[in-house]
Amino acid sequence: MTIAVGDRIPDVQLKLIGAHASEQVSAADVLGKGRVVLFGVPAAFSPTCSDVHLPGFVMHADDILARGVDRIFCVSVNDPFVMAAWGRSQGTGDRVSLLADGNGDLTRAMGVEVDLSGGGLGIRSRRYAAIIEDGVVTYLALEERTGLDVSSAAAVLSALS
Repeated sequence: MTIAVGDRIPDVQLKLIGAHASEQVSAADVLGKGRVVLFGVPAAFSPTCSDVHLPGFVMHADDILARGVDRIFCVSVNDPFVMAAWGRSQGTGDRVSLLADGNGDLTRAMGVEVDLSGGGLGIRSRRYAAIIEDGVVTYLALEERTGLDVSSAAAVLSALS
């Protein structure tokens, strides 16, 4: 069952990507305090994710944070090494924090998994954006098809207005 507005974010273990290493963290610890934006992507280094989705949040981070958001997170079903390399290549710095959901635990617990085995990618995350306040989802935008329509940084900015 897909997570919905009003639901609490699942408490699973993730890897938070730092400047020089990754650390295991609890989703409840990093996503459950304050007001955060979480957006999920199917795969680091894939075209839409690298060309539009993540760069949009990096570019609009100041505007998003100015609207009362404490932190912005991007999560993908990739290992921490791939996520760290992707963050460096995208210049995320401290503007957007990356979370590696290598085993897909958060993705499954949220009910946002998609089977992309036909393209050789296995089980991945649907593309989405969420606003979470003290661990409770207050806004959720799930892409219904490929592309980037409802989960972009611009869409999140509109939801924060």
